[in-house]
Parts: sequence; structure tokens; C-alpha cells
Amino acid sequence: MIRAVMVMNTQGKLRLAKFYDYLPVEKQQELIRSVYGALCNRPENVSNFMEADSIFGPDTRLVYKHFATLYFVFVFDSSENELAMLDLIQVLVETLDKCFKNVCELDIVFNYSKMHTILDEIVFGGQVLETSSTEVIRAVEEISKLEAASNSISLPKSVSTWRSR
Repeated sequence: MIRAVMVMNTQGKLRLAKFYDYLPVEKQQELIRSVYGALCNRPENVSNFMEADSIFGPDTRLVYKHFATLYFVFVFDSSENELAMLDLIQVLVETLDKCFKNVCELDIVFNYSKMHTILDEIVFGGQVLETSSTEVIRAVEEISKLEAASNSISLPKSVSTWRSR
């Protein structure tokens, strides 16, 4: 099971965090600081896989990928394959690239809800739902159409016009 997904910049500023196990906010912040500390102290010529037992508890692993100014991090238990998780990071980044046309950190900051929608289409409740970026894009576009349709429902301008009907 996937335990957490994080996106943070190289300064340690969190851009997205989703925990699939309940943790108090203080514990989440402590874990995020620990992950950033582990990532920034790692040399660039080492593997993207880490044991995360000391951070998240026993039987926990971490895989990350560094793109431009962002770290994409997945934390998971031994029931998941490390290479599959690395591929899932690639799927997430490719999907973001297709959605935002060459994604950058500001896209994630200013389109926070869309970022969560994309992540929820890929991973939900700690389980992988979709690994095709094309299918994820299709689902996100459908959700955007439904949101636009629900926002375009016209409401009466005032209560008095509504009462007069």
C-alpha cells in the first residue's frame, strides 16, 4: 500500500502532501521534515530508493525522483514494487506535463485542486487505480466539464424575483 505522496521543492517547501494513513498534522509535518532532510543529504549519484524504517516505521520504503526544482516522493510498504513506484512517479509527471504543457512548480501551486484530482485518478486510498496518463487526462477533462456545467447553473439574481414566481 502507498502510505504517502509528497511533492516538495529543493528548498524543502511542500507543494503537495497526501497521506493515506491517518496521522495528526504535527506528525505529518515531522515526517515531511525528515523526508526532506534525508533527500537533501543524499548524493546525486546514488539510487532513488531508500529504506524509510527510521522515518515511517518498519516495513516502509521511499522512492523519489528529482525533476528541475521538485522532488516527487512516494512512501510505501513492502507489498508494492519499488520499480513500479518509480514508474508511477513518471506517470504522474507525464500527466502533469500533458495537463499544464510543460509543468513547473507554479503550475502545482496555482492549480492545487487539479493536482489533487490528477493524483486521485492515479492513486486512491493508497491503492494504484490507473497507470495510463492518457486515461488519467481523459478522466480529469471529464471532471472539469462536469465542474464547469455545475458552475453554469443560473440562480435567481435575488430572493424577491424567486418569491414572485
